[in-house]
Amino acid sequence: MGMVEAGNNWSARVTRESDALDLEEGVFTWKDPRRIALSLQRSAEASRRRKSSPFRSAMSMLVFYINRAGKHLDPEQKAILEAAKTELRKLYGRI
Repeated sequence: MGMVEAGNNWSARVTRESDALDLEEGVFTWKDPRRIALSLQRSAEASRRRKSSPFRSAMSMLVFYINRAGKHLDPEQKAILEAAKTELRKLYGRI
C-alpha cells in the first residue's frame, strides 16, 4: 500500500477497528442533540475498553466524526452535532 492510499484510509480504519466505543447505528445522523449525547454517554460508560474517562471517550468520538466528515458534513447536521457537544458537557457537569 502506497503512502497516498494509507493516508486516505486511516480514518476509515480507525472507525472500523477502534476498540474505544460500541456506538448505536446511525447515532451521528440523528436530529436530536440530546439523544446523540445520551447515546454517546451510554456507550462510553458501558465500555470497558476505553483508556480515558467516559466523558473524554464520548467527546473524542464525537469530535473525531465531525472532523472526519469535514466539508462533506451537511451544515444543518454539523450544527446538531455541535449542539450535541454542549449536551454532552451538560450531562457530565462540565458546564
